[in-house]
Amino acid sequence: MSRLYADGQFPKAVSQLLRDMGHDVLTVQEAGNANLDVPDENVLSFAISDERAVITLNRQDFIKLHRANSKHFGIVVCTNDPNRPQMDNRIDQAIAIKLYAYSLPSERLDVAAQSAATLILGF
Repeated sequence: MSRLYADGQFPKAVSQLLRDMGHDVLTVQEAGNANLDVPDENVLSFAISDERAVITLNRQDFIKLHRANSKHFGIVVCTNDPNRPQMDNRIDQAIAIKLYAYSLPSERLDVAAQSAATLILGF
């Protein structure tokens, strides 16, 4: 499955649900950055250094970061859904569809998906 790095605002419950589905999810807090208000640029830099895709609710800022530097392992921007299992399933489906459609190795994410997750091209 995919290697993901959840930013500080991403729901912890969804991170755990994604883990339960087999994804390797590391949170900003688990990486030792709890309560540090890590800038988005640093979140992306860490994800790149650890070969992970960022997963976030922060659509606007991370799309800007992608436009400034598309050399990353992917960014999954999500719509917040209070139904956490539904949100988890949509993210998992979006990742699976795009990985299958583009025949990428599971640690690389690509292009755009609909629903709760949008995958952004990153190489």
